[in-house]
Amino acid sequence: MAEDLDIDEDKVRVALVLYSKDTTIYFNLKTHRSKKAIIYAVRSLRHKGGRLRNTGAALQFLRDHVFTASSGSRRQEGVPQILFLLTGGKSDDDVSGPASDLKHIGVLSFAIGMKNAKQEELNKMALSPRFLFNLPTFAESDSPLIVCSCTFCLSDIVFLLDGSDDTRSDFTAMKGFVQKVVETLSVGENKDRVSVVQYSREPQTHFSLNTYTEKQDILKALQELNHQGGKPLNTGAALNYVRNNAFVDSSGSRHQEGIPQILILLSEGRSQDDVASAAEALKQDKIVPFCIGTRNADILELQMIAHNPSYAFSVLGFDDIGSIHQQLVSFMKRLPRQQPRLKSQIVLGKAIYLSYLPWIISCVSLTEHRPCVCQRFYRSS
Repeated sequence: MAEDLDIDEDKVRVALVLYSKDTTIYFNLKTHRSKKAIIYAVRSLRHKGGRLRNTGAALQFLRDHVFTASSGSRRQEGVPQILFLLTGGKSDDDVSGPASDLKHIGVLSFAIGMKNAKQEELNKMALSPRFLFNLPTFAESDSPLIVCSCTFCLSDIVFLLDGSDDTRSDFTAMKGFVQKVVETLSVGENKDRVSVVQYSREPQTHFSLNTYTEKQDILKALQELNHQGGKPLNTGAALNYVRNNAFVDSSGSRHQEGIPQILILLSEGRSQDDVASAAEALKQDKIVPFCIGTRNADILELQMIAHNPSYAFSVLGFDDIGSIHQQLVSFMKRLPRQQPRLKSQIVLGKAIYLSYLPWIISCVSLTEHRPCVCQRFYRSS
């Protein structure tokens, strides 16, 4: 697996942790900065040994000593945090509390059991049943490949369009921009999902994240979309509306599965209500807003709403938005990093922690007696 990663201090970082009665960091996320060093270290790894299997203590150890800035974790920067736990049997201590603590700080946990691992215990540790695998004993010659359709190859995207009187003449160009973005997506029930909401005085959902599963249906709905009209422009109310109505399970949001939640706001004026508290609430819910405004929009207001100021764009008009399109799509594909390049982190070993590239993972599990065998990462399409 390491051979296919773009390993560097500012890109993919790798760490390896083993546990039995106690837990040992073989190397942490900032120990090695080159692919060659990582591969050499993994090949040199020896089996830890020990009679007890304290999985709960190991999970707590990861939370306290691996998912930390001092060990190289970039969780506070928005890098997705993923745990791959590979275990060969039932834990000798309780896993419920530590597993819950990891989920509380936003860690997406995969639980992969072998031999005598208990399904009920794995279920406690995994984020959801689809993140759980219970496998027979691995042998070197026929190690089964676990392909995990990981969450960050997908996105839930809500477009919030300014439909006030001021955008009447530009609304066709605004729709054209949305169509360009949709064209770049891999739309499907288990791929990217798209919703469109229009607002002026009041917001209105035109279609939800679970309305369409085909790209052509979304493009057709956009072509048929009519301008709403009206005054005043209440952007704050619209932001609250999408948080409470668009980014929810009943509308097709997969936020609980760790799918990135993306809001793209297109606006042509200053809001007539307060946006600060609504924008903060979005960020608290881990929704990532991008903002695009014309010269009549308040750029400071857009920057306040955006995930960070670099996610706010200003254009002369929506017919001049083409240059922004590629940059926006590029940023979206690298989420949830707040910089143009997504950083990734991996911990491999008896417990594997992974904060990774937004692509599908293919990983071969460990046995009780061998340190680590991992295969390639493939881009989901």
